[in-house]
Amino acid sequence: MLNIALPKGRLGEKVYSMFEKAGFECPAIKENNRKLIFENSKLKVRYFWVKPSDVAIYVEHGAADIGVAGKDILLEYEPDIYELLDLKLGKCKMAVAGKKDFLYEDKKSIRVATKFQNIAKNYYAKIGKEIDIIKLNGSIEIAPILGLSDVIVDIVETGTTLKENDLCVLEDIIPISARLIANKANFKFKSEKIEKIVKSLKLQTEENND
Repeated sequence: MLNIALPKGRLGEKVYSMFEKAGFECPAIKENNRKLIFENSKLKVRYFWVKPSDVAIYVEHGAADIGVAGKDILLEYEPDIYELLDLKLGKCKMAVAGKKDFLYEDKKSIRVATKFQNIAKNYYAKIGKEIDIIKLNGSIEIAPILGLSDVIVDIVETGTTLKENDLCVLEDIIPISARLIANKANFKFKSEKIEKIVKSLKLQTEENND
């Protein structure tokens, strides 16, 4: 049985469609109910919906053989997994944002509000800036407005929320998208089936981006 962890939500639905096209369909997953685990015993495949930020945990610990997680989660938590493929879905970017008139030169140490502490630490270490991290779990955008931080490090999709709060992107950190990942040990035992999936998803990804 191949266990596949999918992120709940629209991204997960798109990803399941790709697995379906790859020949690993599981019709029960499309039924309107609150079940979280679905199995196609004939194809020996089992899907389960989990919180997007938890996919990498299921895969790292072997509860799932493969799964789909955002690059932001992989960079933040650095799970011990194989990253097999960039699915080019859920595209956005990790960026530094703040008030339009913010100047780094005025600050010896910068206060950074974020829920991505490792990404922020690694980024500022790379460019040689001292920072103080302020860990927040939501509504990050209001931190600079209320003087809690100088800047924020967060995911930016359209930039609309930033604009509506009189903020702007100051620096891009890294592009983000959904990645197919695999448990390292399980990959060895189920490589034939996993590689078949990777091959099909890669082909679909290339076709979708032509």
